[in-house]
Amino acid sequence: MPYVVTEACIRCKYMDCVEVCPVDCFYEGENMLVISPDECIDCGVCEPECPAEAIISDTDKQAEKWLELNREYAAKWPNITRKKEAPADADAWKDTPNKYPAMFSDKPGK
Repeated sequence: MPYVVTEACIRCKYMDCVEVCPVDCFYEGENMLVISPDECIDCGVCEPECPAEAIISDTDKQAEKWLELNREYAAKWPNITRKKEAPADADAWKDTPNKYPAMFSDKPGK
């Protein structure tokens, strides 16, 4: 029962979650992070660390559509194990609804 990242991360990408993950299961896209559901150990330490509240358990009803997106892009994007600086405009995007798919980038992070 892994955790997944939802559209609330798009354009925010705070990365506080990366610092606390004991198994380094986060992967970085250009404008969001994802969790590898095959690597996540369901410890839950990342969820309260996310300022955008973008991380949910796969037991949440909303998680179903995010589970496959997380799995797909965890296989394509680079692993991230250290927190980087959030985008300068992250706070401006934090509470924006309906960011997916219009604002989602499938490009890998740097």
